[in-house]
Amino acid sequence: MADEVKFSILDPFSAIDIGIADWADGIKEWATNNREAIQPVKNYLNDVIIWMNDVLQALPPLITIACIAIISLQFAGKKVTGIVVICLVAIGFLDPRAWDLTMTTLSIVVTSVLISAIIGLPLGILAGKSDRFEQLIRPILDTMQTIPAFVYLVPVVMLVGIGNVSGVLVTIVFALPPLVRLTSLGIRQVNPSIVEAAKAFGASPSQILCKVELPLSAPSIMAGLNQTIMLALSMVVIASMIAVKGLGNEVLRAMGRLDAGKAIVGGAGIVLLAIVLDRITESFGLSKREKGVRHWWESGPIGLFYNQYKKLN
Repeated sequence: MADEVKFSILDPFSAIDIGIADWADGIKEWATNNREAIQPVKNYLNDVIIWMNDVLQALPPLITIACIAIISLQFAGKKVTGIVVICLVAIGFLDPRAWDLTMTTLSIVVTSVLISAIIGLPLGILAGKSDRFEQLIRPILDTMQTIPAFVYLVPVVMLVGIGNVSGVLVTIVFALPPLVRLTSLGIRQVNPSIVEAAKAFGASPSQILCKVELPLSAPSIMAGLNQTIMLALSMVVIASMIAVKGLGNEVLRAMGRLDAGKAIVGGAGIVLLAIVLDRITESFGLSKREKGVRHWWESGPIGLFYNQYKKLN
């Protein structure tokens, strides 16, 4: 039996134990016993990740590059498209396995960002509309942003186990706050006189939101989405510690074996993929005036067909 530590006023901490470790062990036991309850959600997310990965893996690399280039040309212009194509081609030449690993990583990032958008946009809109809700959610977002990323791994693994689904859940928690904050900020920065004018013309609250507030706050919202994507990519290596596949796992294995070649391939692939996603999503936040068009379909490849259709009719 361990000697009982005597209480000292100068060192009270060594003699006081409030039982946080035992309480945490109780949470672990509860999570283990109730893991079956979350299995439907895990299975659904796993199916989404597998489907996304299968689609990206099934497409030949040149077809994938062409599709991404068309999207980039439509929304970002020729200069950004050139950078995107160069980065994608460079990924393919890094290593024979680099392209497949990149598509796996992309499927996990895209799944995480889509779920983050589904959760974050409504929360951000609500926070922009309600001061009380914004005050309630702010400390939660502060906590999510300040807790070290490694800490998120423990509760997720206890509830879900290891694998790609755990990686997606960890990434969502880590990458969600910027989207909520910047969506709320964009809604709050809309000129009140414009909203009042819309009300004066008889617009309903839903019309004001969809046709006034969201379009005017789009640059801020897209900046939040861009930050969410970048944070999701930054979790790739950390999430690989819980058996998440892709480029991050390649970097982790290379570190364990001191294999500089594989580490460089994995790290360079992540950087190049980050450049591609950053350049494309950054262009989404540009205003119509900056793009020089009234509607997005009036420029790029779609604009060519649209203008030809207008001439024929």
